[in-house]
Amino acid sequence: MALQKQAGLAWIIDLGGAALFAWGIADGVASAAAGHAVPGAAFAAMLGGGLVRAATAWGVPVLAVRGAQATTAPLRRSLVERLLGSGGAPSSGHSAVLAIDHVATIEGYETRFVPARMAAAAAPLVALAIIACASLVAAGILLGTLIPFIFGMILAGTAAKRASERQLEALGDLSDLFVDRVRTLPILRHFAAEERIARQVGVATREVAARTVAVLRVAFLSSAVLEFFSALAVALVAVYCGFSLLGLLPFPDPETLTLREAFFALAMAPEFYLPMRRLAAAYHDKQLGEAARTAIAAVPEMAALAAAPRMFAGVEAKDLVIAWPGRTIGPVRLSIGTTGLVALTGPTGSGKTSLLAAIAGQIASTEGTLTALSADQIAWAAQHPLILPGTLRDNLALAAPDASDAELLAAIDRVGLGPMLAHRGTGLDLPLDHRGSGLSGGERRRLGLARALLADRPLLLADEPTADLDAESAAAITALLRAVATERAVIVATHDPRLIAAADAEVTL
Repeated sequence: MALQKQAGLAWIIDLGGAALFAWGIADGVASAAAGHAVPGAAFAAMLGGGLVRAATAWGVPVLAVRGAQATTAPLRRSLVERLLGSGGAPSSGHSAVLAIDHVATIEGYETRFVPARMAAAAAPLVALAIIACASLVAAGILLGTLIPFIFGMILAGTAAKRASERQLEALGDLSDLFVDRVRTLPILRHFAAEERIARQVGVATREVAARTVAVLRVAFLSSAVLEFFSALAVALVAVYCGFSLLGLLPFPDPETLTLREAFFALAMAPEFYLPMRRLAAAYHDKQLGEAARTAIAAVPEMAALAAAPRMFAGVEAKDLVIAWPGRTIGPVRLSIGTTGLVALTGPTGSGKTSLLAAIAGQIASTEGTLTALSADQIAWAAQHPLILPGTLRDNLALAAPDASDAELLAAIDRVGLGPMLAHRGTGLDLPLDHRGSGLSGGERRRLGLARALLADRPLLLADEPTADLDAESAAAITALLRAVATERAVIVATHDPRLIAAADAEVTL
């Protein structure tokens, strides 16, 4: 927020540049009208004022953007943790809107509206004081037009707030609908529901468009109010200054204006409403930003989630059934305590990965009962682990951001990737793309397993952890999982007979 305050202060300093520039012009015009040469001081004032305004025009956005990024970075980090750590988190589509779109909206609010609000609180009074030095009547005219303007902006702002909240709600609903329908696309095609889903998406899209138009309508209304009073103020100052200089005022003139003073007051009159013009231009960002903060505030805090922690007591499934179009998995019975190793076996396509996903809470069962677990109790080593562009260190740190390099290397050694790193000579700085290019299938699986071990969760789910490995490496991973199972619960989906033999129990699908 400190940088945004500096940006707001810079806008106030900008008025000093405007005053210098206006005074230089006024002095030059008055000197020329009197038949004198334009003094060098007038040129210096114009040059100095122009440089000040150019510096503020460059510096304000830089300060505002840096300040906004410093403000939203902790918010984004906290929000992601809350979304991932909450058992009652919104759906993935809504979560994406919260973590990406809403945070970007707040960043726009911090970048544009906060400095403009700070400047608008003081800059008009500074402009009024500067103009009053030349003409008290002109300053009074500007102050008189400000009162009805404020009343009109309050009415427009109230309407804009309601419209912005409805627009963000519609955007969230559309994103949620789209992600959900894409995820279930095979099911929709199986039931030939494409046309009906297209109609649903069309209705949601039209709702977003209608609410966006409503927001724009209010924004245009507030702009019209501002432009009307701004134009009225400048026109009244121009009429007064002109009639005063000509001696045509229909009432006794309360002051004696010179051409220099009248021209300066008229040149500075638009500066009185300029801070409020900037504020009005950013007012839409304010309403969207406040609506986004309200939506984010509804996500449960991590502290509240941690207030009543659920102890991991094992996993139990009774008569669990997972139904897909044309295929049913189960019923399944499974039980494991806080330690031990259970192997899920069966032919390819029998539903082992689906059962792991159900245990992790990623898909819903159709029948039966299953122990409910929170996301912070589960570590997942998938067949195709997520790999982000970056280094090996970056990808391992996804599970343990505060882990030291020594801890990361220890995890790498546990899964047998140490010789690979030693051969390449890059260590934890090994570059990776999103496909894990340069790593074999077995190395990618072991990377996922290392990350799951670093997460240090009470339940480890591993999908085909020994696939794509030679016999020696597979035996080492089997021994590792056997050792891990003495400390926590481990459920693996596998075809490997050696891993099945090492398990405490086997569940065949």
